[in-house]
Amino acid sequence: MGDLARRTGLTVKTIRFYSDRGIVAPTDRSPAGYRLYNIDAVARLDLVRTLRELGLDLPTIRKVVDRELSLPEVAAAHAEALAVQIRVLRLRRAVLTAVAERGSTPEETELMHRLAQLSEDERRRLIGDFLDAVFGGLDAAPAFAGVMRSMTPELPENPEAEQLQAWVELAEMSLDPDFRAAVRRMAEDQAAEQARSATMVPRRDIAAAVRDQAGPALTAGINPASPQADPIVAAFTAHYAHLLGRPDDVELRRRLATRLESVNDPRRERYLQLLAVVNGWPAPESLAPVFDWSVQALHVRTQQ
Repeated sequence: MGDLARRTGLTVKTIRFYSDRGIVAPTDRSPAGYRLYNIDAVARLDLVRTLRELGLDLPTIRKVVDRELSLPEVAAAHAEALAVQIRVLRLRRAVLTAVAERGSTPEETELMHRLAQLSEDERRRLIGDFLDAVFGGLDAAPAFAGVMRSMTPELPENPEAEQLQAWVELAEMSLDPDFRAAVRRMAEDQAAEQARSATMVPRRDIAAAVRDQAGPALTAGINPASPQADPIVAAFTAHYAHLLGRPDDVELRRRLATRLESVNDPRRERYLQLLAVVNGWPAPESLAPVFDWSVQALHVRTQQ
């Protein structure tokens, strides 16, 4: 046994432990009663040590070394069990990290824990309920079908920690009645604009039009209150007037300012940021500065 310990690097105590349990049984005994092992015991002990380091229990190891179980089958089953454990640990880490970063209350922590553990079907139902609340009755329009798809998170089978954290926060947002109501109002405004312009040539929604017109002005450093901003404001207010079939007057510009303030809700932008993380998409461009510029430009031109 001492020689076997030197050859394998295991202690005599460990080898005796395995020997007593029949995992590495001696092949004979000396006249003095010492256990004797053949060279196969070295290979057997090396395998036992490897399997123990991989986390297999002793009864399973004994069946493997006695060839009662196939090593590939055991390895596959153990790998699957480890995959489950890893997923659970990732979920726990995501929740604990979120709690630490956000200073969550016990009630919030419990909610995050539940959301992190939802099955794929449960996640789909949760998001489906959110989308129904936001787009229900409006989703018949072709444009909204695409919007709903673009707002659907798809957590991968083996998500990274940041994807799990993003999913938990996104799921919390989707359950928030105030957020649901705010997104519903945006959707209703867009649906109303589309309905009014249904007989016309299809046009970009007003948020896209403002982005295209005001974005370059913001980049160029044009002051929204300056005369240089006049033609830019006129361009996107004319687009809005055409959408609504109304004259481009002070009332319409005030209405547009309110509409852009609604679209500029920071919760909407946060949802899209989290969605990109969950789905592995590129981070979306922030449109808040563009909408801020546009709202300021409209307010300056509608003051009496």
